[in-house]
Amino acid sequence: MSLDIRYPIGWMFSLFGVILGLFGLFGDKHIYSRSLGVNINFDAGVGLLAFGIVMLLLAWRGSAKAKAKAGPEPDAKA
Repeated sequence: MSLDIRYPIGWMFSLFGVILGLFGLFGDKHIYSRSLGVNINFDAGVGLLAFGIVMLLLAWRGSAKAKAKAGPEPDAKA
């Protein structure tokens, strides 16, 4: 079985997205006055989370296709 790089990438981006999104939700609102009130931390966190979820879904779909292509596993009888 080979490592699908989409799994660690998906988990990493999802984790960073959740952390950044939570910081945007619960962080100090005063820091957004310099950016005209745009909560860029929350927006970027949602984007990172969405990308991470897409990567995880693609990895899951790819592993399901690989298992289907390999066919059923034979029973090992000794």
